[in-house]
Amino acid sequence: MSDIRFDIGSLQAAYQSGLNIAEVIDTVLARLDAADDPGIFIHLATRAEMLAEAEALGPFDPTARPLWGVPFAVKDNIDVAGMPTTAACAEYAFMPVKDATVVAKLRAAGALVVGKTNLDQFATGLVGVRTPWPVPRNAIDPKLVPGGSSSGSAVATARGIVSFALGTDTAGSGRIPAGLNNIVGLKPSVGALSTAGVVPACRTLDCVSVFALTVDDAGAVFGAAAGFDPADPYSKPVPTAPTGPRPPVLTVGIPASADRKFFGDASMQGGFEAALAALEALGAKLVEIPFGDFYATADLLYEGAWVAERYAAIRDFFEANEAALHPVTRKIVGGARSLSAADAFRGLYALQAYKARLAPVIASVDLFCVPTAPTHYTLDAVLADPIATNSRLGTYTNFVNLLDMCGIAVPTGTRDDGLPMSVTLLAPAGHDALIAMLARDLHAASGLSLGATAWPQPSLQPAVLPPRDGRIDLVVVGAHLSGMPLNGQLSELGAQFLRATRTAPVYKLYALAGQFVPKPGLIRVADGGMRIDVEIWRLEPEAFGRFVAAIPAPLGIGTVELDDGTSAKGFLVEPVGLVSATDISSFGGWRGFFGHGKDISNRGDRRANGQPSVLIES
Repeated sequence: MSDIRFDIGSLQAAYQSGLNIAEVIDTVLARLDAADDPGIFIHLATRAEMLAEAEALGPFDPTARPLWGVPFAVKDNIDVAGMPTTAACAEYAFMPVKDATVVAKLRAAGALVVGKTNLDQFATGLVGVRTPWPVPRNAIDPKLVPGGSSSGSAVATARGIVSFALGTDTAGSGRIPAGLNNIVGLKPSVGALSTAGVVPACRTLDCVSVFALTVDDAGAVFGAAAGFDPADPYSKPVPTAPTGPRPPVLTVGIPASADRKFFGDASMQGGFEAALAALEALGAKLVEIPFGDFYATADLLYEGAWVAERYAAIRDFFEANEAALHPVTRKIVGGARSLSAADAFRGLYALQAYKARLAPVIASVDLFCVPTAPTHYTLDAVLADPIATNSRLGTYTNFVNLLDMCGIAVPTGTRDDGLPMSVTLLAPAGHDALIAMLARDLHAASGLSLGATAWPQPSLQPAVLPPRDGRIDLVVVGAHLSGMPLNGQLSELGAQFLRATRTAPVYKLYALAGQFVPKPGLIRVADGGMRIDVEIWRLEPEAFGRFVAAIPAPLGIGTVELDDGTSAKGFLVEPVGLVSATDISSFGGWRGFFGHGKDISNRGDRRANGQPSVLIES
């Protein structure tokens, strides 16, 4: 069998060196045959169909088609023209005449559809065994469940049969299978990828997700597939810029030690603690967060409103074909018959209350890190208790879409029992790039091979600087540095981190007196100046204007010269502001000053009266 690597960068390099696309197609089929797993695909394109689609692409052109010749699989609740959509229920099957929007966009980018993958029926489950087709085998350990509902997509990716696969994620279906199969699972912000042409589970929460071998591969697919779609009433415009440089310090919320749930799985607990240590080694500041309200929000997903929504999605089919459903799926969805409209509103009211309570908690950190799953279950354990085991797998996933967060599951190592370890990074909607920045470094630090293959991870390429496109660079030197109390205000304004650097040796830094939030003042001097550590962030002009408009005296805007000879706009202090101030230039910067005993870990209030606050530091 061919040893062609299917991570996207390696495959494109092989094409550039003359690899024939027919050999890639043959490799897909050979690897599927070698897997000897009839549960991965429900429908498979023929070799002739794949060759015809490849022929239509024309010559290799990764500029015009950034996914040229990249094979991918599609979860069988997402339409592919000419392939039946079953949602893992044969009686439900229909033949779509056009692709789902995401499939159409990926094909336009040059990707090749291999086939439709197995799933928990009607995307109801996190275990991957609720299907009338054979259950896909976990790619790492066949005794484990493959995870669901996007089981076949995860297994196909982990085995290197395809480069990536589409799943869906309402309650964790794009993350749990990734964690169980040692791959990346990207759950974008709700609405970022169109759900037009997707069989709904909960239309208000559904996401199309991406399984990939690396974070960069997931990002490439996201960039090609994302975009506002008028055909999807839940579509939203979400930033899709390539992953840029990672800020040096990120404040990461983690479940408080007393609130962590592993259901007796000491290996998962140890694996999570090792992942947290890896985050700290990357410069993250960990903050323990009480998690009771997150768990309570998660519990809502299989109560009232959202069970009723699953029933509403397939009500006509369910009432006419109830016996066709998998017994567990039938029990869950059918339970909605006893619910009333009042039950649905009670659920909505409860969710809104949790959102209000959790909003300041979520805003208090840059992002969160949680175990992807609290434990791993075997097939036997799930078959013995299908409801409870499935529920436990959703401990750290069920609340995410309800709270309008984005997430990415990333492999972090191997547990002490040899099973895969994965964590999920979470952030508010629209911060997909932020979590990807940290995830790519965390995955690289693990040293793991890709999925179930023996392929080493490709070399981590330097992050791409975002294009300027009329935006304004801002020099920050104090409380708006990454990881500092006011940095969240930059995030709220959509600022992008560019780089950490130093000023030219012509400045002094002072700790200003009488400040509620400690902050410094930077001033240019004729003699005795020093290089001062700073960060450069980029903002849209409107955001820059909002930021600058709130600058309090004695601070002002000016041009700051940098150590490399360039310059950018930044905050300077008027001489009058130095009354009673302390010269701290010898510490090299604000972070260095506080590294000598000052504690400013409290990020402070980011919002006032529900609006972004703009307390400004120099």
